[in-house]
Amino acid sequence: MATSLKFSSKPKPQATPNTLPPWQVLIVDDDAAVHQVTKLVMRGFEFSGRNIEFISAYNAEDAKQILQANPDIAMTLLDVVMESNDAGLQLTRWIREELGNLNIRIVLRTGQPGQAPEEKVIRDFDINDYKEKTELTHAKLVTVFYGGLRGYRDIIKLERARQALRRAISAISSVYDVQNLREFASAVLDQLNDLLNFNGDGLCASLSESYTASSNEGHLKILAATDAYSELHIDSNIDTLPSQVKAAINKALEEKQHHFNDFSVTCYYRSKVGSETVVYLSFDNKLESEGRELLEIFTANVAITYESLLLRDEIEETQKSTIYILGEAVEKRSKETGAHVKRVGEIAALLGRGLALPERYINDLLQAAPLHDIGKIGIPDDILNKPGKFEPEEWEIMKQHAFLGYELLASSDKRILQLAAVIAHQHHEKWDGSGYPQGLSGENIDMAGRISALADVVDALVSKRCYKESWPLADALDYVKSQRGIHFDPALIDVLFANLDKLDDIYQRYPDAPGAP
Repeated sequence: MATSLKFSSKPKPQATPNTLPPWQVLIVDDDAAVHQVTKLVMRGFEFSGRNIEFISAYNAEDAKQILQANPDIAMTLLDVVMESNDAGLQLTRWIREELGNLNIRIVLRTGQPGQAPEEKVIRDFDINDYKEKTELTHAKLVTVFYGGLRGYRDIIKLERARQALRRAISAISSVYDVQNLREFASAVLDQLNDLLNFNGDGLCASLSESYTASSNEGHLKILAATDAYSELHIDSNIDTLPSQVKAAINKALEEKQHHFNDFSVTCYYRSKVGSETVVYLSFDNKLESEGRELLEIFTANVAITYESLLLRDEIEETQKSTIYILGEAVEKRSKETGAHVKRVGEIAALLGRGLALPERYINDLLQAAPLHDIGKIGIPDDILNKPGKFEPEEWEIMKQHAFLGYELLASSDKRILQLAAVIAHQHHEKWDGSGYPQGLSGENIDMAGRISALADVVDALVSKRCYKESWPLADALDYVKSQRGIHFDPALIDVLFANLDKLDDIYQRYPDAPGAP
């Protein structure tokens, strides 16, 4: 499990109180005098720091329109007898059943109690109070308003807490689904934004600035940033951050704990092996206690994901390095450039993205394709490094490397090595069926085999070999294009030529092929 998280207990500076919106109360009565008297009697009334805003309707149809347009009405004082003897009762049923508003507090008022007996109304209708108009003195109205508004306030708090918990669970789940540390950083920023971006009770309605930084070998670098700081480059040093952000991050690193202020939060994560990540966010609005509670729930759970991701990243990097070492060992044995295996993996991944294959499969291609020629480890040196053309019997031996590679890798039950076994076995198959070792054709060749075949040939042509000089990239591209539908899957040729800028980028990053641009 991740190291337990600690939160700063230092008091928050006091902020200027927010001006709270009034409670909306709807009066529904066909007697204008009732509206006037109610407003007069309740003038100056406040509850929980908020005054009253009255809205008037004189019949049920007007009330329906007002309720549909104003879902935040807290309470209604509703006459029973208006355009019909049960207009108020029918409106009550409409509010609860058709409008689906279960939050508004409904207080029925009647001047004719015989028309709607109290016991029957309370039993049959979802109301919160029932009063005769003769009872509504100032003292009793105040009691009704306190009871109704207090009930509405508590319902809204529970509803917001329920929604917040749902958002927190969704946010945590979204972070759990990420595949690497950089995705984790972006997901944390996105989900914290969603988590806090709702109105009510002074909680943060907008997230204006945020950063995620990671401490790696003593140097903090940016992993992700919001649009407000789009000029920052990923992996930029912390020195590029504004002074107040640097100060907040350094404080969290020094004290190794989260810090919450009225308008910002700095979250601190540390793994068992000492890796540290800090998330800094600043807000336009004040962070109230509800938002802080959500952040604590979220960050405590995210810490577990963070620990797991670091372990996963370490395992994947070790696996990738091992694969490159094995592939490069074979390349060096055949006196070929070591970066060939990396470029084949990168080109394979490029083709996979162009086909919109699943991201996990693309990542597997990136790691598996470099092992395409691992079977050459079983080919004698005099054949492997022969500068001239093979004799027929030598060529038969050389072709065995496809099956040898498959046999070597297929014994593993690991997903990537299983894919590498397919690639080793099929990367010399051809679309028209003239390849080896099985003479497969078309879609009978596994997609990984087809992709790796094109990636291998492109880079082999621009790389120097013991039996040939390197080709210019333009000539290599002309050749593979001429083999569209013969050697290579036509769809893959189209993808390659639609992404020549990305192919060029691969050669810029791994530039040891003499024919590379």
